[in-house]
Amino acid sequence: MNYPVWDVPVLGGAWVIAIIAIIHVLISHFAVGGGLFLPMAERRALAQGRAEWMPLLKRHSRFFLVLTAAAGTVTGVGIWFSIGLGSPAGTSALIHNFVFVWAIEWVFFLVEITAAAVYYYTWDRVSDKLHLAVGWVYAVSSLWTLIIINGILAFMLTPAGAWLDAAGTGDEVRTLWPAFFNAEYWPSLIARALVAISLAGTYALVTVSLLDGAKHADLKESFARWSSRWVLPGFVLMPIAMGWFVAALPEGAREILALGVGGAGVGAFTQVTRAALYAAVGSATIAPIVLLLVWRDARHLRLSHALAVIGLALLTTGASEMAREMLRKPYIVRGYMYSNGLFEAAVDTPEERTASYLANSPWVRPAEAQAWASPVSSESYQLERGELMYRGQCLACHTRDGYRSTRRLLASRDRDGIQSILTMLHERPEDSPYNRYMPPLVGTADEIAALGDYLFEDTTVARRAYLKKEGLTEDESVAPAEPEAQD
Repeated sequence: MNYPVWDVPVLGGAWVIAIIAIIHVLISHFAVGGGLFLPMAERRALAQGRAEWMPLLKRHSRFFLVLTAAAGTVTGVGIWFSIGLGSPAGTSALIHNFVFVWAIEWVFFLVEITAAAVYYYTWDRVSDKLHLAVGWVYAVSSLWTLIIINGILAFMLTPAGAWLDAAGTGDEVRTLWPAFFNAEYWPSLIARALVAISLAGTYALVTVSLLDGAKHADLKESFARWSSRWVLPGFVLMPIAMGWFVAALPEGAREILALGVGGAGVGAFTQVTRAALYAAVGSATIAPIVLLLVWRDARHLRLSHALAVIGLALLTTGASEMAREMLRKPYIVRGYMYSNGLFEAAVDTPEERTASYLANSPWVRPAEAQAWASPVSSESYQLERGELMYRGQCLACHTRDGYRSTRRLLASRDRDGIQSILTMLHERPEDSPYNRYMPPLVGTADEIAALGDYLFEDTTVARRAYLKKEGLTEDESVAPAEPEAQD
C-alpha cells in the first residue's frame, strides 16, 4: 500500500471514474468520427455544388469544436485525475511502461485540437482547397489518437505473455510492441472505429434537427439522410467485430462472460450479463430508430428526437465500457496487477500471502507500529488495524453503504461467517468461486483476524436490521450466502 486511499462515500471511486470515462468516450469517439464526417461532407458539398450545405457544416463544426475541445478535454483531464486517485498504482504502471506511447499520443492530440480550431475559424477566410486540407489534418490526427489509446486500453485486458514475463525486470521496453499490439488490439480497434463512425452520423442529427423543416425542407432532408447512412456500418459490422472480440478474450474473462450469459437463462442476471445485454440491444436499436426518424419524414426531425438517440448511444457506450471493465476482474492489468494495487507475482504463493501487509504500509505511524508489535490486547488497536486492512485491500472496489456495499453483502453473516470468507480469500483454494472476482487477501493471521473484527463491528447495524427482518436473533447461526457474482 504505497498510496493513500480515495474513499468516496456511497458512490465509490470506481463509479466516479466510470461516469467521467463514459461521458469522455462518447465525446472522444465523436471527435474521431466527426473528424472524418466534416471533411467528407465538405468534399461532397463541393463536388456536387451543394452550396446550401456550407452554412450548416460551419454550424456543425462550431458544435463539434465546443463539444470535443472543451467538454472532451475537461473529461479527459478528469479521467487522469480520477484514476490517479482511485488507482494510483495502476496509473503509474501504465505511464511508466507506455511513456513514449503517451508522448506520441499527446503530440497528435495537440495537432488535433489546433486543427479543429483552425478549421472552424477559417471558414470563408481561406480557399476551399486549403480549408479542406485542414479538415483532413484534423481527421488523420484524431484517428491516430484512437489508434494509440486503443492499444493501451486493450493491453489492460490482454497483456502479451512476453510483456508479463518481463514485467518487473526493467526490460519491459523490449516487449513494448507485443504488449501494444496484443490479442484484443485489432478487434477492439475495429469496434471503436465503428462506434466513432456511427456517433458522427448520430451527432449530425442534432445540428440538422435545429433547421426549420418548412423553410429548408430540401436541405434538411438531404443532409439528414446522408448523415443517417453513417449509422449503418456499425449496425451491420458490429456483431462481427464483437464476435472477434469475444474470441480473443483470455480464458478467465470468457469464463466470467459465459457464467453471466449462462445464468441469464435461469434469471440470474449478473452485472456483466446486464451490461452486455444493454450494449447489444442498444446497438441493434439505434440504426432502425435513426432510419425511421430520417427516412420517414426528415423535415419533422426534432431536437428531442436527436437527443433521445444520443441518450440511447450513451447507454450503449456506457454498457459496452462497463462490460469490458468487468471482464478484466479481478485485475487492473490482467495477470499483472490486481484491482487493489497488489502485484500478482508478489502474492502468488501462500507464503507470500501470509507476509505482513501493514508492515509495508507507510500510512502506519511509528507509534502504532510499536504498539502493534506486541500481542494485541486492546480492541481499539484491533479495529484500527482492521480498518487499515479494509482501506488498503477492499475500498478500491467496495463502499461501506453504497455501490458493492460491504455492510449489505455481509449483513447476513455472523463473525464466523465473515472469517470463513476471509480465510477463503486468503488461502484461495482452486474451487473457490471468489477467485474469479476478487483479489487474494494478504496479511498475517492477526491482521486478517483484525479485518474480520472490523468488518463484523462495521456491519452491526446492517446485521441487526437483517436479523430483525428474518426473525432471527444474534445467537442464532446465520448461514453464509454464496458469493454475489453480479457485484
